[in-house]
Amino acid sequence: MVSGVDAVQAKKYYFSPSMMCADFMKLSEQIEVINRRADFYHIDIMDGHYVKNITLSPMFVSQIRERAALPIDVHLMVENPDDYVEELAGAGADYISPHAEMIDRNAFRTISKIKDLGCKAGIVVNPAMPLDHISEYINLLDKITIMTVEPGFAGQKFIPRALEKIEKASKLKKEKGYDFLIEADGSCNQRTFGMLKGAGCEVFIIGTSGLFSKDPDLNVAFDKMYEEFGTV
Repeated sequence: MVSGVDAVQAKKYYFSPSMMCADFMKLSEQIEVINRRADFYHIDIMDGHYVKNITLSPMFVSQIRERAALPIDVHLMVENPDDYVEELAGAGADYISPHAEMIDRNAFRTISKIKDLGCKAGIVVNPAMPLDHISEYINLLDKITIMTVEPGFAGQKFIPRALEKIEKASKLKKEKGYDFLIEADGSCNQRTFGMLKGAGCEVFIIGTSGLFSKDPDLNVAFDKMYEEFGTV
């Protein structure tokens, strides 16, 4: 595990590049830049069943782990999350985040399994799902990911209604003293940064529109992204 994973709460905002949007022809070069400029690696694993797409894998996690100087956050868009947890922990994942409805029958067991393997436990809440869906175990979570687009594909339109859930999660965190991170996944870019910050978002998953399309030189792209984030 990355030694700094327990210290991530020291900052106000965090940035997590979505590796499915990276340029795989320049991956080694981009990893070096991400290590310097970001806070997490965000790795999407899709099984082609939960969503009609297939992306990265536990093997990719193990390969990134060899070079990554930051915590690796794995977003599990799969029908059977428990089938992946042990392998991902062994591959070097720091956070493992399944979708809430996929662990309904064994949420406490799945969260315990993730933590017993030395990882942080996250949960992902879809746009049409109320935050109350996870109320019975919200106190056990290290991170809550609010989907601001429908899961499965990059480049979708931002769903403003998701801001209400971010606001509610932020309010609960303050009132109850919870220490989970609040993360937004989907269309985090110049058009939405201000709304997301205002709602209480702490972790921004940045993909094609937010980062990778800004410039062929990823270091320059980060400069542009941070400038946009600071001026909204």
